Amino acid sequence: MGTLYLVPTPVGNLEDITARALRILREADLILAEDTRTSGLLLKHFDIRNAMLSYHKFNEHQTVERVVDRLRAGETIAVISDAGTPGISDPGFLVAREAIRAGIEVVTLPGATAFVPALVSSGLPCDRFCFEGFLPQKKGRQTRIEALREEGRTMIFYESPHRVVKALTQFVEVFGPDRPVSVCREISKVHEESVRGTLAEVLAHFQETEPRGEFVIVVGGAEGK
Repeated sequence: MGTLYLVPTPVGNLEDITARALRILREADLILAEDTRTSGLLLKHFDIRNAMLSYHKFNEHQTVERVVDRLRAGETIAVISDAGTPGISDPGFLVAREAIRAGIEVVTLPGATAFVPALVSSGLPCDRFCFEGFLPQKKGRQTRIEALREEGRTMIFYESPHRVVKALTQFVEVFGPDRPVSVCREISKVHEESVRGTLAEVLAHFQETEPRGEFVIVVGGAEGK
């Protein structure tokens, strides 16, 4: 039996990758990459020339059986996403689940993920939190937000730049304008920034300043819950 490694890659600064992650990627018989073009740049930077196979949400169901067969045959396979930890709003869960079902060892390396630095630097309680990832783009979006109205834990959302204002507007409507929020963008990159305040204040900021980059929105929980 081989081993499946889930390997975090930098969300911004390439120095955030660990020495262990680089060793595993160099030793792997195969690297499953969400986008081989994006990952190819990372691997080239660190002079890693291992074989890659495209593995993303559109082909993972067709690919996973072949991957498990290769693991059964004794290969070492590493899974990486475009940025961050595989399985966190990225492909990785399915292959990990099927490898475990097949009795194959699955090892996840500690490393980069966007929501942890955004949460810790938000100034909001981080002893108890819930990670909501990306909200549905259309169907079910409002229902999902409404279901969190009384959530007492700090809430974490991922959002694309062209939906940041929409998300903040909906949060104001459901959670109220005075709920504290921290909106962090471009984590670990040159233009990293956190905008903190009430939902109304931060919404006004992004209505005046066009959102750019990748966003993590951290919203305070309902008081007394």
